[in-house]
Amino acid sequence: MKKIQIDNLYFEEFIGYEQIQKAVRLMGLDISVQYAGKNPVFIGVLNGCFMFMADLMKCIEIPCELSFVKLTSYDGTAQGDMIHELLGVGIDLANRHVIIIEDVIDSGNSLKHTLEALEKHNVASVGVCALLMKPDCLQYEFDNIIQVGFEIEKEFVVGYGLDYNRQYRNLPDIYKNVPISR
Repeated sequence: MKKIQIDNLYFEEFIGYEQIQKAVRLMGLDISVQYAGKNPVFIGVLNGCFMFMADLMKCIEIPCELSFVKLTSYDGTAQGDMIHELLGVGIDLANRHVIIIEDVIDSGNSLKHTLEALEKHNVASVGVCALLMKPDCLQYEFDNIIQVGFEIEKEFVVGYGLDYNRQYRNLPDIYKNVPISR
């Protein structure tokens, strides 16, 4: 099993690249069937979604558009309650089918913020596709999550777009924080 150390934290491989790719292919095919004839707009939530969204879009087999929003709520390993929108969508979304692409849904704060912002654009529908979801951390109920690659516990994870202090997004696998073995 691959292990890495980041500062004084230790991580071990949690979800390997091949396993991620298999889940992404299945999600892409399913979305292509669900949204056939709808020309959806995929909105990626940066920075964490960039690897996932790039791989997912390669598996989408229908006409579509894409854009991004940038939100932040983390400081190191601690999630903050305040959401800061840094970059907007830039596409007219009225009467469009929108699919939000998230790297991870844990508390649901950033997703709630994004959904509320989209309501103002009179969209036809909103679906959410997330690589990871932490059900035990959710503070809200969402009825529009259409795809989740992996449900995980409350672990802190890095890699495949997920960061620790803005670093390690480039790792192809996902690693989880583990206690120090003595």
